Amino acid sequence: MKLSPQTVWPFAVIPLVVLFDQVTKWMVLAEPRLNALQCLGDGRLCGKIVVPGPVDLSMVWNRGMSYGLFQSEGIMRWVLAGIMAAIAIGFFAWLLKAEGRWLKLSLTLVVGGAIGNLIDRVRFGAVVDFVDVNELTAGYFPWVFNVADAAITIGAILLFVDQFLLSRPKRANSLEQG
Repeated sequence: MKLSPQTVWPFAVIPLVVLFDQVTKWMVLAEPRLNALQCLGDGRLCGKIVVPGPVDLSMVWNRGMSYGLFQSEGIMRWVLAGIMAAIAIGFFAWLLKAEGRWLKLSLTLVVGGAIGNLIDRVRFGAVVDFVDVNELTAGYFPWVFNVADAAITIGAILLFVDQFLLSRPKRANSLEQG
């Protein structure tokens, strides 16, 4: 891989995603009204801050993957952490070979988000979730999430767009020429 601004930028963006995720989580953990560390063990809604507008802050410990899938505790916490680490490593390896701005951006967001949530899983056994858009979606999206989850979701959407919508014309042209 030749080093240039076109090839190096993803490796600067990954730490920025992780930093933004961890700083927002630190702010949530430090907010007494959210009662985060005191309710770590009991799996309930810790605290809520209603803010003007459709998005509230609701502290929830997520013991699963993104948006609460595959809840686990005990030894399964470490199995889940291992799976998350393997996925992050796999996407990072793909990023090292990736070509194209959209593909690199999508992989960068997924890797940064996965690392952010993995840090929480190792530190606490659960992930800090706090962005509550239930009111915005009129109850159609009842999950509480965080910056890392948002990065993973946006990265996955961009990956889908790149692989199935943007790459389709390229594949069609290569099939016609081959």
